[in-house]
Amino acid sequence: MAMKSGLARALGAVLITLVSGAGSAQQEPPRPRPPSKLPLPDVNPPPQRMITQGLARTTVEDLAPCKFPAPGMNLRKNPMGEITSQNGATLTVPVSNNYQSAPKLPDLYNECNGVTPRNFAEVDLSKIAVIDIDNDGEVVTGFMVADNYFELYVNGRLLGVDATPFTPFNSHVVRFRVKKPYTIAVLAQDWEDKLGLGMEVFLKNDWHSGDGGFIARFSDGTVTDSSWKAQSFYIGPLNSPSEVTEYGAIHDTSQLGRIHPHAKLPTCQDKCYAVHYPIPEGWMQRTFDDSKWPRAFEYTDQDVGILGLPAYYRFPEAFAGSRWIWTINLVFDNTVLLRKTVQ
Repeated sequence: MAMKSGLARALGAVLITLVSGAGSAQQEPPRPRPPSKLPLPDVNPPPQRMITQGLARTTVEDLAPCKFPAPGMNLRKNPMGEITSQNGATLTVPVSNNYQSAPKLPDLYNECNGVTPRNFAEVDLSKIAVIDIDNDGEVVTGFMVADNYFELYVNGRLLGVDATPFTPFNSHVVRFRVKKPYTIAVLAQDWEDKLGLGMEVFLKNDWHSGDGGFIARFSDGTVTDSSWKAQSFYIGPLNSPSEVTEYGAIHDTSQLGRIHPHAKLPTCQDKCYAVHYPIPEGWMQRTFDDSKWPRAFEYTDQDVGILGLPAYYRFPEAFAGSRWIWTINLVFDNTVLLRKTVQ
């Protein structure tokens, strides 16, 4: 009897302790749930949209007529124009550029200039002049292709521009002397047939969305990849400006589809909209703060649609290890600024 009584008291004590502990646990405040979406930093100043609708007024019929046109070339004119936004701003489309005043970068391959080496062994780099940025720096050689146009800056200095703004597709080489760290900045533009809309003639469709892309490799090991920064400044064609959603410094249109053939082709034709953002002053300088810009997205040759083009595929040594880059949307982002600081 005494043993049973003692056992009962012990079990009672354990039961009281368990009940007491459970009560204490129930009295603890509930743990906060994790947010469903990560917060994004505000942009200061906030994004300043400029909305346009319809076709621009053509100011230049052909910025760069082809010197050596030939049958079978994918030859297009290189038009430019002006369009007025809903807030009264006059914008140059597809982009304000330095083509007419800046030096043209040396050709790696350019049908319009008659430069068509069969392979990399036929390229004589010793004939490419070296541009001195730092007299006591090292010589860096770079190879570049853009779909469709680009301008190249190093430490804020414009080294040259793409010789063929639209088509046929071409490639370039550059040599410069510089000390590390240095900053590469690129204005990249998907040219357009339908000025102000980001559209081109493709597959018998006069109102087809274009797409962009930029790839480069430099002899110091620098390649285009997702470590670069990439920001969009001209987005279209859009059925509505609301198709662009701003998350902090991100101009997002991924819901429209990011690459062909998954991108939604708009049906608005000459009634389509475009969203523009002011290009910041000094964006190409070393001191420019790109910390809030999104990182670049990487794309494949198939994504960009560059398959079979000799300006790129004849020179695998020139582009080994590099990736095509652009913003989050290869199709709808037309004007893109790219930056990379090389350490």
